[in-house]
Amino acid sequence: MRWLVDASNVIGSRPDGWWRDRTGAARRLLAQLEAFARRTGEPVTVVLDAGPAELAGRSGGLEVVIATRRGRDAADDEIVRLLEACPAPADVRVVTSDAALADRVRALGAAVHGAGSFRERLGGSDRT
Repeated sequence: MRWLVDASNVIGSRPDGWWRDRTGAARRLLAQLEAFARRTGEPVTVVLDAGPAELAGRSGGLEVVIATRRGRDAADDEIVRLLEACPAPADVRVVTSDAALADRVRALGAAVHGAGSFRERLGGSDRT
């Protein structure tokens, strides 16, 4: 099983002041996702709408992708593109609370897991 995470949805699922430091919020989420991937042995790909280029890449079981374009639904389109390129979309769980994205990825055969419940699953405190 592989996880494909809509970073903005997970970050925004808790009103913890993330909007005051978006890059810091992204870094905290990436640290949690890397720990999750190590703990579960399940690979995780997270898609960011934007961010410093140095955030992109692989580390252990975590792959960080920055959307190739900016604007509305940029990360959603990137998630769909990644899923379309996947040889086994039924083995992917997409983490999002965006209904339109959920419909798109279900149509491709992936399962959907809500952002808020996934954030709880990550555990630990990431509050600012």
